[in-house]
Amino acid sequence: MEQNRKFDLEDRLIKFAIRMMEISEKLPNTKAGNHISGQLVRSVSSPALNYGEVQAAESKADFAHKMKIILKELRETRICLKIIILKPLFANPNELQSDINESNELISIFAKSIKTVEKNIITRNEKH
Repeated sequence: MEQNRKFDLEDRLIKFAIRMMEISEKLPNTKAGNHISGQLVRSVSSPALNYGEVQAAESKADFAHKMKIILKELRETRICLKIIILKPLFANPNELQSDINESNELISIFAKSIKTVEKNIITRNEKH
């Protein structure tokens, strides 16, 4: 079961990255559109790519550090989405609400995981 959840999260990050790349390609060819497009692609590809690093973490501290990188990039992606919506840089900004929701859910998952692993590190250190 644990193995399936790992791959589900990996697949979810990959699908989210692909969706954001599709949005990126639909942004206008303007200074703002091109800048946010590039930033969106960089920030959204990082979580999916770094998730492989998380799976090969050398310690709980390394795991937490790599998860924090993913969390930072997910938050950056969400801010890019908000800019796209508020500017607006997308033909139908309302269409992006489900993407905001997905970014919020992913952020919550990673924030909770980080909190759990850091609690475990502290608890383990207190026992020694």
